Amino acid sequence: MTIPPETGTVEAPSAATTVVKTTHVSDGRGPRDNNDPRNKQKQGNQPRRDRRDVHGWVVLDKPIGMTSTQAVAILKRLFQAKRAGHAGTLDPLASGGLPIALGEATKTVPFVMDGRKRYRFTVTWGEERDTDDTEGRVTETSTQRPDAEAIRALLPQFTGRIEQTPPRYSAIKIQGERAYDLARDGEVVELQPRPVEIHELTLVDQPDPDHSVFEAECGKGTYVRALARDMGRLLGCYGHISALRRTLVGPFTENDMIPLEQLEALCNRAASGEGSLADALLPVETALDDIPALAVTRADAARLHRGQAVLLRGRDAPNSSGTVYVTVAGRLLALAEIGNGELIPKRVFNLTGLTASSGRNERD
Repeated sequence: MTIPPETGTVEAPSAATTVVKTTHVSDGRGPRDNNDPRNKQKQGNQPRRDRRDVHGWVVLDKPIGMTSTQAVAILKRLFQAKRAGHAGTLDPLASGGLPIALGEATKTVPFVMDGRKRYRFTVTWGEERDTDDTEGRVTETSTQRPDAEAIRALLPQFTGRIEQTPPRYSAIKIQGERAYDLARDGEVVELQPRPVEIHELTLVDQPDPDHSVFEAECGKGTYVRALARDMGRLLGCYGHISALRRTLVGPFTENDMIPLEQLEALCNRAASGEGSLADALLPVETALDDIPALAVTRADAARLHRGQAVLLRGRDAPNSSGTVYVTVAGRLLALAEIGNGELIPKRVFNLTGLTASSGRNERD
């Protein structure tokens, strides 16, 4: 059985999280040892392509069956990028928006991780599974099925700030190990409830008695699989996720998503001189949509680039305090804090290399 990582953003486990050990049962599919000769055979003498500086965001429309880590590796290879990372894990069984940061965009990942997410998901009633999705082992069954009226009456209990127990098969770290690794190895993982924010949860379709389709908009740390599990328990019929698609991650919507096949085709055209990979990139500052921008002079930009604070004086000096992103001549320069009449640089960007084409600065 493939063990999926978490849906949504991972938060650090609370101190109350415990692991109760039982007899160790290995599935025999651990990582290969570095000295395994099979690894050396695969490495061979293949030449390694030179990596380059690529800066920007690609919002992959991740296909079902691919892990988030695999998706990052594929994009890193396609762009020959030196650095890449994703902003919020998406389950292998899920599709939809996986924002991948390349180069200097990795410095803005936390701003996307902290943003809202929207999901469309299908719950199959009548079975609860240990992974809370279709890949798990059935642990509870019921012949009862909920009607739409009963489901809608329940939804207010899952809206707003609620306490939610994460799935045992999640990527939460417990004493340095992932919960799903511990669960897979036969250990009973006990995770304590934690507060999460569900901004909106609606029933959008009920195609048959066994299935219901929902849409949810939620904050950081929410597990959609846990929503299905908990609704099934309260309805007395049990349930698990059988389909999941992410349609919103922070500032990124479905309009920003690009399927892998389309991205590969664009890369092939660029390699033959018929296009540019820049057309697939969104600017680094796209992740900073909710942060005020502040333009500075070239002289002040030079100080900020050296990590030095800049005094804010004159009638154009902002009266507010807090985080801003700084631009010079329309180009992103730094993330900075305003306080005590000073602009203090926190993260400085070096956007030398491949960046988003000028047309991508104006999003549809």
